Amino acid sequence: MKSARDSHFVGRCFCLVSCAGLTLAGCAVGPTYERPEVQLNANWSEQQDSRIATQTAPDAQWWSTFSDPVLNNLVDLAYKQNLSLQVTGLRILEARARLGYAHGQRYPQVQAAVGGATINEPSELALNTIQTGTFYDYQIGFDASWEIDFWGKYKKGVTAEESGYLSTVADYDNALVSLASEVARTYTSLRTFEVLIKLAQENVTVQEEGLRIAQARFDNGATSELDVTQARTLLESTRATIPQLEASRQQAENALSTLLGQTTGSIRQILAGPVAIPMPPAQVSISVPAEMLRRRADIRAAELNAMAQSDRVGIAQTDFYPRVALFGSVGTQVGDGDNVSSSFSDLLSSGSWFYTFGPRMLWTVFNYGRIKNNVRVEDARFQESLVSYQNTVLRAGQEVDDALAGFLRSQEAAVFARNAADSAQQSVDLAFVQYREGAVDFQRVLDAQRSLLEEENTLADIDSSVATNLIALYKALGGGWEMQQNQPYINDAIREQMQKRTNWGEYFSETPSDVVSDTKR
Repeated sequence: MKSARDSHFVGRCFCLVSCAGLTLAGCAVGPTYERPEVQLNANWSEQQDSRIATQTAPDAQWWSTFSDPVLNNLVDLAYKQNLSLQVTGLRILEARARLGYAHGQRYPQVQAAVGGATINEPSELALNTIQTGTFYDYQIGFDASWEIDFWGKYKKGVTAEESGYLSTVADYDNALVSLASEVARTYTSLRTFEVLIKLAQENVTVQEEGLRIAQARFDNGATSELDVTQARTLLESTRATIPQLEASRQQAENALSTLLGQTTGSIRQILAGPVAIPMPPAQVSISVPAEMLRRRADIRAAELNAMAQSDRVGIAQTDFYPRVALFGSVGTQVGDGDNVSSSFSDLLSSGSWFYTFGPRMLWTVFNYGRIKNNVRVEDARFQESLVSYQNTVLRAGQEVDDALAGFLRSQEAAVFARNAADSAQQSVDLAFVQYREGAVDFQRVLDAQRSLLEEENTLADIDSSVATNLIALYKALGGGWEMQQNQPYINDAIREQMQKRTNWGEYFSETPSDVVSDTKR
């Protein structure tokens, strides 16, 4: 048993270490994070255009501005079923578990119940030289060790994981924005191919009429067979484009099926609807550049990654300083030998108890520059994350301006293309009339028909460009992630599967605001 003097000494050690811990608890090392400055224009370059509204924020469900029920349904299904989005949601749970682990590191790091039974029977040769025989030793106890967080190592570990957790949430939001825009873009591509197929079929009908007229005139001796062969060549050439367009249309449908987490061919009924390229609204709300910084999830993720890396620099710097821990063991122990006779039943007797307690310090003095270089590694990564954040902001501004210019200019081009297509249609009608009357040769009809198909295809491509540029604009503005608010990150089927395998507690129902404390940096 320990004497009263020993107990008093242990108590004094505990008080000294506790006081030191309270004194040095505020001695956290490492940089203090400050948001990097990034120059942004006060307004967009096209803000004066009447088709642009900067006074109002973009619609959170921007795909609904196309007034296409099929598109609305596709985006909703993709949000619920897309497998890549589910993977991103699972990364949130992974980061949440890492954060819980980091919280646990702030408390006694070693807490272990120990026990053992040892039987030692020396050899005959050993018995000739030592005065003991078979020895039995039984021990049951509890060990604990707590490294005091003098330099903020574990606190910074928690704040780093908090930032990492929130970064995965931002990554999920960004994936949701990308998913909505990819569904809309692929759907627009599919409708464009359908329009091109329809135009090709309509032109086949027109060209079949041209062939019929040329054949009739040839049969009547009014023209040579050349007109017939030229008409047939144009007709077959147009027909040849249809299978290629149908293949592209099928590939777009297959891509949509994958985005919706379904097998190919399973969404044909969903796609039933008018064959038309989605048309944009008369005016588009885009707000101002400063608002984009708050809306874009990838910008939030980039800054959170920088914040986490800032804490990792501090964690690396703590290795320069001594580590102080409190350790202790308590338990019972009995043994059986030549001098002492005890049995397993004596483990709970008053004389079998033992304990050890005290502070321990570890200071790596000769580290051969390893700690210093590890700090340099983390600091370089921190600076990389700051520059990456600045680059993300600048690229975001560029993406908005690029998409905005593309949207407005393609709308203007669509007006001219529509006029050209109307004129080409009139040219075909006039050429047919004049050819029947013998006023022009068939080459004029062929040229008019080729021009009609080209101009109609150009108009379809430009209309598609208008839609895809608007989709790119909404994506660049960061809209669409709001649909997830107050909704689970993974679907019910995956959640049930995971709960059967592992006890996840309240992790599935917690929101970021429930998880992350308001840690002051």
